[in-house]
Amino acid sequence: MRNKEPKSNVVRRIKKNKVITFEKIVVQNEEKNRYSTLLYLLALVGLTVAAYACYLGYCETRVNTPFNGAKVVGISGLDVPDTYWGTYRPGVYYGMKTRSPYSPVMGLMWYFPQVLHSQGDNIRHWCEQSDNLGRYGWEEHDGKTFGIQTIKDGPFNLVTSFVKRPGGNHGGDWSSRISVTSEKNHGVGQIVSLFFYAALEEKTKGWISPNENFEKKSHTPTGVIGWTEQLGDFTLRYFSRSKIVQHSFLATTVMRLEMLKDALISHLRHRRSDSVATLPGMVQTRNENGAIEKGPNFIITEITGRVPFEIEIVYESKSYYHRPSTLVGEMFDEELAKRRAHFNEKFDSVFKLKDHGNWNKTQSKFAQVVLSNVMGSIGYFYGSSRVISEYNSSPVPYWKAPLFTAVPSRSFFPRGFLWDEGFHGLLISTWDLDMELDIMCHWFDLMNVMGWIPREQILGTEALAKVPEEFVVQNAAIANPPTFFLTIQYILSNFGEDMIDPKRLAVLERLYPRFRAWFNWLNTTQAGELPGTYMWRGRVLLEPSPEINPKTLASGLDDYPRSSHPTSSERHVDLLCWIALGAAALAEVAELISADSTKYKRTFEMLSDDGHIASRHWSDVSESFADFGLHTDSLTLKRPPRKPNTPPHVPPPGMVRFVLEAPHYRYVDSAFGYVSLFPFFLQLLEKDSELLGIILSKLERKDLLWTDYGLRSLSTTSPYYMKHNTEHDPPYWRGQIWININYLAVRALHHYGTLPGPYSEKSKAVYERLRLNVVNNVMKQYQKTGYIWEQYNDRTGAGMGSRPFTGWSSLVVLMMAELY
Repeated sequence: MRNKEPKSNVVRRIKKNKVITFEKIVVQNEEKNRYSTLLYLLALVGLTVAAYACYLGYCETRVNTPFNGAKVVGISGLDVPDTYWGTYRPGVYYGMKTRSPYSPVMGLMWYFPQVLHSQGDNIRHWCEQSDNLGRYGWEEHDGKTFGIQTIKDGPFNLVTSFVKRPGGNHGGDWSSRISVTSEKNHGVGQIVSLFFYAALEEKTKGWISPNENFEKKSHTPTGVIGWTEQLGDFTLRYFSRSKIVQHSFLATTVMRLEMLKDALISHLRHRRSDSVATLPGMVQTRNENGAIEKGPNFIITEITGRVPFEIEIVYESKSYYHRPSTLVGEMFDEELAKRRAHFNEKFDSVFKLKDHGNWNKTQSKFAQVVLSNVMGSIGYFYGSSRVISEYNSSPVPYWKAPLFTAVPSRSFFPRGFLWDEGFHGLLISTWDLDMELDIMCHWFDLMNVMGWIPREQILGTEALAKVPEEFVVQNAAIANPPTFFLTIQYILSNFGEDMIDPKRLAVLERLYPRFRAWFNWLNTTQAGELPGTYMWRGRVLLEPSPEINPKTLASGLDDYPRSSHPTSSERHVDLLCWIALGAAALAEVAELISADSTKYKRTFEMLSDDGHIASRHWSDVSESFADFGLHTDSLTLKRPPRKPNTPPHVPPPGMVRFVLEAPHYRYVDSAFGYVSLFPFFLQLLEKDSELLGIILSKLERKDLLWTDYGLRSLSTTSPYYMKHNTEHDPPYWRGQIWININYLAVRALHHYGTLPGPYSEKSKAVYERLRLNVVNNVMKQYQKTGYIWEQYNDRTGAGMGSRPFTGWSSLVVLMMAELY
């Protein structure tokens, strides 16, 4: 039997064990708590990271997420048969397509066999400034049913005309006539080769084939037959009342529409002694696996004749069962004559030029030509933009969408531009209000969930092929002047009663949420540091900088001199004025559709107050409105010295900016010009404002902006007047005369001239002089050169920049008609 341990020892041991056990438990609990805390923290970090990742993902996708609302375009495609077919390929000299995403395209090419270059680069197809045509453009075009275009190429004149005829269930018929003549018989008897083609995009659901109707001797197809999902069965046939020297065809496969001309050039064969080239007929193409493609998607017919001659191309829909006759020959003549008579009657009724100036027949015809070129330059595009935002590391595709829009220039800018289109809409709505509303709806369906619309629309492979890579991607931080607010104000002012029509009112009601979102996006993302101020985003100062003043592409005024050193403290007076205009337009729309306009009225009243604008933008030094920012005028472009040991064959470095005097915050009052006048242009100043009086006193000074041809964009007293902003870029908005801004000036003068006040008579007098200066010079340059131009020389009045430019330069017609 073992001896028992003393009780006291047992108690002590038990207590000790309890303490040890308790300490273990405490330690274990602390370890568990630390572990739990760690798990909690890790979970919290994980949730935070996940939430942040989700947030970033959310932000990344917002740039290409459509606006959260019903589409504005109510009906399109075959539901609008009178605008289904049209000359909706403004970038080619002559082409037809439908308003459907994957439409067949049809068009014209031509060349002169006796001077064909070995690379075929003088075959005409796309509108190219380098072709140096004497002129080209629509003489008459109503936007819907017919058009007549004259193309002067050397001693030859090509006249392309078309007439549409409704019928059936698939958009009806149309016929085209192409006449080739020569001036003063210089080209009579010479040979000219015309090519007319039909092509399908890769995603078009359908097929085309050479017509099975063969001529007995030549076995050459006389046209095309085909079927697409939208058009059903159709035929394309060729007719001629002239003797044709030769015709041939090519049926092959092309990868993309921009490769049509290349495909033609690569297949020209069998040169004869008279230099006429023929096409080889059916050419089977093989895919990457060597298998023969299922069928052609490009069929082009060559028709060569001796000048003068003409051909007719007849498109007929098989669903038009009871057509009275084929639209060719005398039937074509009769239909064309009817459309021309109606066009002339409507033109006189709409513009009433006889009531607004002593315009003679030649001048009235000029106005018709300008209008026709705007209507004939309306295009239909489909595709997706490439966009980027601050949350995207690389560009992403926008959603695929259609765009029905006019274009600034068929040769240089054959695509949609946001701020240009607002100006285009002033003339288009005057001629065809519903067409302009349709265009506006297409544009606002391109709005993303943030309320942003890409400022340049490059949709489809043909449009993309004309744009340098550095201009393709659109940045979601970059705005553009909201000129559609100008359009809607113009419509409500001039056609208010017409807008009460239930269908049109419904369009406005669908547009209104997007108007608000657009305005709110502009009002917040472009806001300045001080209340009621704004600055264009996107100005970037590179170091070393190749630019004297970093460009402001967002403003539309590109190289117009702003502050030399961009900062977040900049204030841009033109943007403040555009925001004020937007608030006023929104208030007007709200009242028309019985929505609450209070907020927009108050915003307009605050921003348009003379005292507010002056407190933010009036320079007592120059007595003018001006931008504000970190600025110096002591700048120059110089070439840096070559680095030591640079090999002789290495070209010298480019010129960069040198700052000769440190900048400081100030008004950019050395740049008196268009930007300085925006409170006046957009009619924000009170009729009796002393500031208005000062502006009017400066307007006629020839040492500032006044010329015999219109207002120049920058004062001759500015150190930036007609100066290069970079080594290679010529001045753009630094002295040249721009018609869209002159229209705003003429419009403002007309406005203040109609209001009783101390500056009424002065405004009237300046209005008459400026209006005639602008109109007469644009007409004079058109008669001299055959073109409407992008801009005009302030010293000579000569046309400059791209041509033809029948975008906003077409506002000359509204000046003639005194429509503001």
